[in-house]
Amino acid sequence: MVKKKDDIPDWVTDEIQNAKFKKPEELKKSGYILEFYDADNKVDVQLYDPVEDGRHIVTMDLPKKVKIDDLVKGEVYEFVFDQHKAPISKKVSEYLDKEKEIEMTAIYQFELKSLELLEVGSSEAADNDAEE
Repeated sequence: MVKKKDDIPDWVTDEIQNAKFKKPEELKKSGYILEFYDADNKVDVQLYDPVEDGRHIVTMDLPKKVKIDDLVKGEVYEFVFDQHKAPISKKVSEYLDKEKEIEMTAIYQFELKSLELLEVGSSEAADNDAEE
């Protein structure tokens, strides 16, 4: 049987799917919503400051109390969320780097706890108008 070039070996898939997450770390960062995923109850968020692995864009699971219809794309929010981290073995990390050109030492999940819409730009816009 010929394997496709993009196939990932079972041992890599198994480790990633069965990753053991450590105790979550609560983070508070500001940013804005890029995309909604109604069916999965998730959102893509652009953060101004990166998370631990250097990413600025993350997908967050929404709690049931947060309704997607109440959220607005592009508005600045302060997000309070849990960052769950599961380390992966050196063997899997090296395979992904060498074979797939993916630098990854851990798997992350982000779970939104709360968010607050921030009033950004109103005073800055007035200041900019005064300077001109």
